Amino acid sequence: MESPDNWYAIWTRSHSERLVFEQLTALGFTAFLPELGMWSKRQGQQHVVSVPMFPGYLFVRDSMAKEAYIEMLKVRGLVRILEQGWTRLTTIPDDEVSQVERLMQAGVPMFPHALHEGERVRVTDGPLKGVEGVFVQDRRDTGRLVVSIGLLGRGVAVEVDCTNITPCSPATRN
Repeated sequence: MESPDNWYAIWTRSHSERLVFEQLTALGFTAFLPELGMWSKRQGQQHVVSVPMFPGYLFVRDSMAKEAYIEMLKVRGLVRILEQGWTRLTTIPDDEVSQVERLMQAGVPMFPHALHEGERVRVTDGPLKGVEGVFVQDRRDTGRLVVSIGLLGRGVAVEVDCTNITPCSPATRN
């Protein structure tokens, strides 16, 4: 049995993230479904819709006792809880989830981003102060900070001012 208060990634059926989130919340689980706004065009008009930041996934914080695990697997739309083999669930590091929570609270524009190698940096000023990620420069004075959930191999990018970031030293990396 895992220790209390671990984060776990929940894999859902396609487009069932909200359904699974609502059911888990109704059962008393601490669930987290990060979302971002995307432009959608319907009937000739563009508007912003909320979509999952990590399509097909959401997160649950629980001790994952056997009873809770079994109850969770009964949720409609849930495919499985990510695991390392048959008997060991894979936990998500607290700092990865807390950084995604910080992005959500900051209210800055976010964009889906494919992960690739780059320099790890920390934001030094503004609403994202202290958030770490991989920096990708795509303009002269701004760039994108990619914050990722390593287990999922997915990330999101936010625009940052190049003057508000500093490289992470090896001793301060998470």
